[in-house]
Amino acid sequence: MSVVSSGKFIFCEGKKNSLDYQLLNQIVTNIVTIAPSGGKFSFSTFIDGYFSSTNIDNKKYLVFRDRDFDAEPTSDIQLIQLRRNIWLTHRACIENYLLNADLIHSYWQEKYQEKQNNPTSKWGHGNSPGIEIISEWIESAARNLKEYQTVRWSLANLLLDSATRIQLKTTWTGGSGQLPKSLDLSDCKNEAIELIKQFRKAVDRVTQERFEESLEKYQEQFAQEEFWEQKQYLIWFHGKDIQKEMQRQKSQYISLNNFVNWAVVNIDIYRYPDLRELQIKIEQL
Repeated sequence: MSVVSSGKFIFCEGKKNSLDYQLLNQIVTNIVTIAPSGGKFSFSTFIDGYFSSTNIDNKKYLVFRDRDFDAEPTSDIQLIQLRRNIWLTHRACIENYLLNADLIHSYWQEKYQEKQNNPTSKWGHGNSPGIEIISEWIESAARNLKEYQTVRWSLANLLLDSATRIQLKTTWTGGSGQLPKSLDLSDCKNEAIELIKQFRKAVDRVTQERFEESLEKYQEQFAQEEFWEQKQYLIWFHGKDIQKEMQRQKSQYISLNNFVNWAVVNIDIYRYPDLRELQIKIEQL
């Protein structure tokens, strides 16, 4: 386990039992401190606190987290840089890498064989129905999710423009501890009014018309034959949603919660160029 302080740090979502943390333990090849940081919106605060007693500028670290709907996947299979030191998965989330028919089949067979060798095993699902049927199971769940994912992406698209990500800040200097050139009330008030104008302009871009435009765009994209032939839904649709719909469709099948915990330590990261890229970035820290 990579818990020894080494001067290299990787921050991820969740806790030490999260899929993110477990995946990183499969990726790191040298001594690196993996620090689970809770939710994705708390990274900045967590990292500042983590390095509070030292100069953060001298630290070698990166943040690795799910892409979710915060960016569209690129045409090339690669990590997506959100901000300095923050890298996103190419697929929507960790589960997207694990919901693989070959992996599910291998897990199913392994558990069935354990049952054959140990009659007291509580395994009650018989043998795997085969890779083809499992593939159909995954695709069927994705097809049921198509309209829902279309709407999710349409909502996300309203925020993909960096202008609409603006939050109403309490300072225009970059942060607390950085004082403005003028502390005069009139000057400070003028700067604040400018911030409010920028914020209102950004919010005004979130309209039903823009949502409808995005909806049409994603409807077209997700209806294309190649989208399904190339299994692009495993990249675009959120893996947690796919997993949930799979389980809902075939409740008599295996527990996918148990499966993903097995899969994350049995995944072949070399099948995924972006995970291999992450490994290289960690090595080069």
